[in-house]
Amino acid sequence: MGLFDDLSRFLENRLEEFLRNNPHLELEALLEQLREQEEDTLKLIADLQLQEKRSQEEILSTAQEIQKWHIRVQKAKDSGRQDLAAAAQEREAALLRQGNQLWGHMQGLKERISQAQDLLRKIQQRRQEVQAKAAEAQTARAKAQAQQRIETSGWWNQPHSYSSGYDPLEETFRRWETEAELEEMKRKMGK
Repeated sequence: MGLFDDLSRFLENRLEEFLRNNPHLELEALLEQLREQEEDTLKLIADLQLQEKRSQEEILSTAQEIQKWHIRVQKAKDSGRQDLAAAAQEREAALLRQGNQLWGHMQGLKERISQAQDLLRKIQQRRQEVQAKAAEAQTARAKAQAQQRIETSGWWNQPHSYSSGYDPLEETFRRWETEAELEEMKRKMGK
């Protein structure tokens, strides 16, 4: 396992170094991660909303059952059947507890939906910020590449018209060569 751990650490370090040297790729990776988080959060919200709908349906069904048993309690009391009235009251009470639990569960789902929606807004805001930075980096990279092309191709593509115009280097060499010839002639004449 040590070899695999070492290899894994090495690859992670190389990846981090590569991303540091290529910040535009780091921004792209971050954007992809944010897109995935946004997608996951949207799925979570949809799932929670579905659970909330089911919870609401259960609450409604339980409320209808409570109402039915409440009517039965009254009927049993009116007809003098205290044994049935007591059993019906116990069922009604159990359904009320169940309804309260369902209500609490639904409130918890609503809170989780609200938190997930807040998270989604934050992810979307962060993604917009990163997209803006990526666009800035892209523009800066394009400018730098254009400037580099100008600088590297500038000396290569400079118009060279030495034959048809004034060339200061050519003039300097001619002057130097002429002076050297004059010095040589003076030396020969002086002998």
